[in-house]
Amino acid sequence: MEQAMVIKLAKDALQVTLMVAGPMLVASLIIGITISILQVVTSIQDMTLTFIPKIITVFVVFLFAFPWIMHIMISYAARLFGNLETFAR
Repeated sequence: MEQAMVIKLAKDALQVTLMVAGPMLVASLIIGITISILQVVTSIQDMTLTFIPKIITVFVVFLFAFPWIMHIMISYAARLFGNLETFAR
């Protein structure tokens, strides 16, 4: 297998990973920042206050994004297995 092909495979794998994890990470970041701002404004200094809203948000985003995530992962796997003979050389 050539070096360019290995680099392309690694790039595609990282891209798929970021696309799959991105929506949940962004939603968690937004909720975390929002609750942190709320804590600063109200002077509540509880570190565990952001935990439950983040979990609920990530779960809800995952439920809504699941069809899209599966489409991305299935198309990546199909491309990977479709070109398997190319990788064996």
